[in-house]
Amino acid sequence: MQRFGLGQPVRRSEDPRLLTGRGRYAADVRLPGEARAVVLRSPHAHARIRAIDTTRALAMPGVLAVLTGADVAADGLGEVPCSIRVNGRDGQRMPRPGRPLLAAERVRYVGDGVALVVAETLATAVDAAERIDVDYDPLPAVATIEAAVADGAPPVWDAVPDNRAFFWQRGDGDAVAAALAGADRIVSLALANNRVVPCAMEPRAAVGAFDAATGRYTLYTSSQSPHGVKKGLSAHTLNVPEEMVHVIVGDVGGGFGTKIFHYPEEALVLWAARRIGRPVKWVGDRSEAFLADTHGRDQRNRLTAGFTADGRLLALKVESFANMGAYLNCFGPAIPTEMTGCMLSGVYALPALHAVCEGVYTNTTPVDAYRGAGRPEASYMLERLMDAAARELGLTPDAIRRLNFITPDRMPYRTVTGPVYDSGDFGRRLDAALAKADWAGAAGRKREAAARGSLRGIGLSSYVEICGFQGEDATIRFADGGIEVLVGTQSTGQGHETAYAQIVAETLGVPFDAVTVVQGDTDRIRTGLGTSGSRSLPVGGPAVKRAAEAVIARGRGFAAHLLQADAGEVRFAEGRFETAGGRGIDLMALAEAATDPANLPPGETVAVLDATARFDLEASTFPNGCHVCEVEVDPETGRVTVVRYTVVDDFGTVVNPLLLAGQVHGGIAQGIGQALMEFTAYDPDSAQLLTASFVDYALPRAADLPAFDIAFDGIPCTTNPLGIKGAGEAGTIGACPAVINAVIDALAPLGVTHIDMPATPEAVWRTIRAAKTAA
Repeated sequence: MQRFGLGQPVRRSEDPRLLTGRGRYAADVRLPGEARAVVLRSPHAHARIRAIDTTRALAMPGVLAVLTGADVAADGLGEVPCSIRVNGRDGQRMPRPGRPLLAAERVRYVGDGVALVVAETLATAVDAAERIDVDYDPLPAVATIEAAVADGAPPVWDAVPDNRAFFWQRGDGDAVAAALAGADRIVSLALANNRVVPCAMEPRAAVGAFDAATGRYTLYTSSQSPHGVKKGLSAHTLNVPEEMVHVIVGDVGGGFGTKIFHYPEEALVLWAARRIGRPVKWVGDRSEAFLADTHGRDQRNRLTAGFTADGRLLALKVESFANMGAYLNCFGPAIPTEMTGCMLSGVYALPALHAVCEGVYTNTTPVDAYRGAGRPEASYMLERLMDAAARELGLTPDAIRRLNFITPDRMPYRTVTGPVYDSGDFGRRLDAALAKADWAGAAGRKREAAARGSLRGIGLSSYVEICGFQGEDATIRFADGGIEVLVGTQSTGQGHETAYAQIVAETLGVPFDAVTVVQGDTDRIRTGLGTSGSRSLPVGGPAVKRAAEAVIARGRGFAAHLLQADAGEVRFAEGRFETAGGRGIDLMALAEAATDPANLPPGETVAVLDATARFDLEASTFPNGCHVCEVEVDPETGRVTVVRYTVVDDFGTVVNPLLLAGQVHGGIAQGIGQALMEFTAYDPDSAQLLTASFVDYALPRAADLPAFDIAFDGIPCTTNPLGIKGAGEAGTIGACPAVINAVIDALAPLGVTHIDMPATPEAVWRTIRAAKTAA
């Protein structure tokens, strides 16, 4: 095995550049003559715009333009649309109002863009924005699901008077009703999946330029999907041919789903650049990120499940409401419906399911994908349910899971929700995690904690997720003595440059440091779906592998030409082409030979070794695993401390265990954050965001997290040639239920059987006090 090949813990090749300040993020782009832009945002959650007076702002020295929704309409720009078709309860198509680049007649949440100010400096733009006079007519607002669906609630959209954006269902309601009627035990559970703010380390930024001579736009942006942004600009907002838009994405400091989409600011800077004849830069600050970037989660779920007396799951009914915010964002409606619904059987052999979900408009920031995008929501429901059922049936949490697992001998297994699991041994993951976490010794640790006056609990979750979709192209070309890999996925911190280079180094037998990965440039890379749904290595990896194999196939013919041998007798191994007689040439030497036209076969060019290949994923991959969390609760303050965390994952083939562990670490941290501290609060009357900075919105710090005990126990998947299952979201998917199950276990001696996320000190303290009062 190569030192830098598959399975090796190669350190990220990106790190020296990033750690020494040589990274190039969108905000680092400096174009000659660039102006600075600021978006004036609505302070009201719901209001009519009677008038906008820009006179005072335009009179300021250094102000180059002040643009409003009226200017957007006059120039014929479009809106940012929702990509998902939604229907109502009776099947009729529901309205999908687009998100305007700038609101013209009505604002619908605090943070809705009202005007764009462009000035010589950022300070001037900020001052000018404060001098824009907007005459608002405030309207009643709704901030929560409960308020939005109440009788007489003010509509966010006149076309949707009841605020119900869509109705979705999956499964067989009659079969579930019959199974519930015959069940020995009915277990019901109401859950709240709290709204969170993704909080990527790098706020969004966009720099736009317009070439008047060619009519071509160039955008530098922070995005997970350069080609997706390009298509959005072309087809929806700028309304120009695709070839007239060039999108460049450099280093990206985290995305977590919130940077998949095309945002209004990306179109605004390009439009403004065309209007003033100079490049325009907008850099969002953290306050804007809280207001204007999409949020995640925010569901209310009611579960009703039927079990036999011995604990077998017979049927599950799920009724959900999803807060979509003021606009249906790009993929927003798919998250609580298809993405949650397809995983509602989880790791269990569930015979019958009926799930319904209603999307609800509120006067809040739009909600869309956040790490896991529906899969964490499904896992949270199922794993909370299994613990609740275990309590009611007198079973242990591990026993009820073992009783209901889909077993390896049933693979491939078509779930009641539709997906077909190709592989997995959920019981093996559970056994390994429990042994690693010393589950058997938990009772002793609880007694020891109790002697110190602390409440200790242990919880687990068994998860499976669906990831990887569609296809990807990859190109390998030889240039300047090295190898370039061009691929349409987009790294946002995962380490793609390292992982793809490992695949190429192993396949071609070339030095790892000879490989450079090129991404994020829509002129250089013909197509690409970016990074989302943990798709990059399960889809991009095989595409890179195939391109490398195509290089070998092309190289065999060229080597035969140089070696004056028949191509059929030339073999390739460890970076070298050789004939049966032992004559040979290294691949890199062959590439060097290609630079001399005299060496080339007839009709060939210097690109004789370059190759492009595509991989289309015909079926998804299904990473899975088991999380075990142990907590201690201070009964006097309600503070929860995570003292131990263990996870055993099946990610199939592991390309780089070091990078993989980093992905799992980050996912667990975000799951712990949502479970214990992250909470997006809106004023119930005004719909003002109350947690709009890190002063009010809590994120986990290093001191809040234990050392994670992680192991990989992979079964290669059968749906891609590398056997990779994907891993970018798994940590988050398993973490939330494991943490909350542990908290409930800690509070169980007090009679507590439920607590919602986030289990903040106040929430836990109140739960303890209520339990003691009831006792």
